[in-house]
Amino acid sequence: MLSEAMTALAAAGGTAVVQAAGTDAWTGVRQQVAHWFSRGNPQHEHAELERLDQTAAELEAARPTEVERVRIRQEAAWQGRIEALLERLEDIERARVADELRTLLAQQTPQRSVSAGQSGLAVGGDLNVRADHGSAAAVSMGNVTLGNPSQPGPHQD
Repeated sequence: MLSEAMTALAAAGGTAVVQAAGTDAWTGVRQQVAHWFSRGNPQHEHAELERLDQTAAELEAARPTEVERVRIRQEAAWQGRIEALLERLEDIERARVADELRTLLAQQTPQRSVSAGQSGLAVGGDLNVRADHGSAAAVSMGNVTLGNPSQPGPHQD
């Protein structure tokens, strides 16, 4: 049985595979993950590339109402595959292979840098602005201003 740290690493690996599918990073991630799984065996690497392609195809083919379910299923499948590989290894080899996976994942994590000028606000991720129950909210972005929505009429309450 794997330690919590190894299970968390496997989960991060599964998530990274699924998040990369369909993005500009996919080609590199696909190749690195296949190489990591194959442990240097070209035939195994080819099989891994086919599995990765199948994952990307399933995610792309998913209907909008199914995308989340398919994503979760694919993340779990890749986590399980990573866990199975790690469990087969002796402790010393497991530690080395886990370090390789950590390095691979660190290379895939975008190093975002954000900055803002005077009186500015920098956001490095998602920004949600909401106005509820008579409150007001506004965000100014250059020439674009988002503000408080109009009040609903009696038929919209």
